[in-house]
Amino acid sequence: MSALFTLHEGASPLILSFPHSGTRIPEDIAQNLTPAGRAVADTDWHVPRLYAFARALDVTWIEAKLSRYVIDLNRAPDGAPLYPGQQTTSLCPHESFTGEPLWQQGRAPDEAETARRLQRYFTPYHDALTAQIDRVKARHGYAILYDCHSIRGTIPRLFDGALPVLNLGTNSGRSCDGGLQNAVETQMAQHPFSQVSNGRFTGGWITRHYGRPEAHVHALQMEIAQHAYMDEAPPWRWDAQKAARLQQALRAIVKTVLDWPARPA
Repeated sequence: MSALFTLHEGASPLILSFPHSGTRIPEDIAQNLTPAGRAVADTDWHVPRLYAFARALDVTWIEAKLSRYVIDLNRAPDGAPLYPGQQTTSLCPHESFTGEPLWQQGRAPDEAETARRLQRYFTPYHDALTAQIDRVKARHGYAILYDCHSIRGTIPRLFDGALPVLNLGTNSGRSCDGGLQNAVETQMAQHPFSQVSNGRFTGGWITRHYGRPEAHVHALQMEIAQHAYMDEAPPWRWDAQKAARLQQALRAIVKTVLDWPARPA
């Protein structure tokens, strides 16, 4: 088993990716963090637990073990910003979502350290993800990548107001077939949660990089407001009652994705 991620190969056409749910930080990196950095507050808390039901659906599952503070697996490896002109986080973030310094004075990762982390931590995850997409596509003629995320519902530094509970991102319709996006939107609308498609979050680098519907690889991102299933403050407590209601919606959405009648040319 990899020290960097958990991988389970399924037989279905669906791959679930969890790039931001890890909390581990190698000690040689952790020693340079501030208390805010060691708190890893910007973790996608409990997201694998939210989707635990999908294990029974024979999906492929790849789950990062390392914190996004080590390196962000959902950012472009060349450092290009996801949302030009908007506040966002970088490949090796220097600040938390709320603007707190993550690194002690003079110890933030420089260009050489970023390159080291790319090779050691970023590339293995994406090599494994690429291999799974290729495997699934070879078996079914197409692959669907569903990137699983969550975030606090209110972060004024990153977005105005309150975030909807369900935030579907498809790179503004470019990362998956329109019929698949429509099917997911129709299913989302059947549940009592606020929702939006391609709003503040249109999909990160994973969605944009891998989503190639013309090549029969379809990618979607689901960003969830954390208050819908947990406490948004330390110790980040899971709320079983809230989570159960949200899981009903997520289960229906994931089944809709699996049932989508892809017809590779």
